[in-house]
Amino acid sequence: MQLKIDEAFAERVIPANDSVRLLEQTVEEMDLSPLWSTYKRLGRKPATHPVTLLKVLLYANMEGIYSSRDIESACKRDINFIWLLNGAKAPNHHEIARFRSQRLPACAELLFYTNLRQSNRHKERNIVE
Repeated sequence: MQLKIDEAFAERVIPANDSVRLLEQTVEEMDLSPLWSTYKRLGRKPATHPVTLLKVLLYANMEGIYSSRDIESACKRDINFIWLLNGAKAPNHHEIARFRSQRLPACAELLFYTNLRQSNRHKERNIVE
């Protein structure tokens, strides 16, 4: 069973300017079609939503956590990872490793440039404001 963080509680515990909130917002605004293209239309549904796995892996890298087992553990114990999962079951280390080795290589470069464009738009908005 995975916990879901109540948003009122999250507001008190995770500051508005925390990097996990910025990551969440950035990924939600990205064009993730390169990621979706690595999945077949038919077949088994992934245990953890691909966008959620992407967020978890990106946040783990931001926090210096690279081991699949350590990421799995963080998803069960760290409030920021639990918040990113939004009530979904924590992925196991096999799922994390498969996603990292089989899905990300096919779309990493496109996602990187999409993220770069998104970051530039945020900077431009902040300069204008």
